[in-house]
Amino acid sequence: MLTVPPNEPNFTGMTIHLKPELEALIQQDVQRGPYQTADEFVERAVQMLHDQEQWLADDREDIAAKVEAGYASAERGDLIDAEQVRTGMNQRKQIWREQNKQ
Repeated sequence: MLTVPPNEPNFTGMTIHLKPELEALIQQDVQRGPYQTADEFVERAVQMLHDQEQWLADDREDIAAKVEAGYASAERGDLIDAEQVRTGMNQRKQIWREQNKQ
């Protein structure tokens, strides 16, 4: 069980029941990471998940259009091999890392 303390004056807190395996994962990340407490870790995890879900909701039509375009391309036989995909993804990842250095 994890009790999340209030971060806002009008919030009374929340008790969350987790499987022991998830509690262990949280404790591992708190011990090795930049988080001081399990509460801080959970707050960050929830915010990240919320941001991801919001992005998906906001960009659903664009994502669906890209999937449809990719499927149509594959139907036409316009495919690239796995090595080209890996190379392209590694290049994108490197660019992203350089842009997001902290």
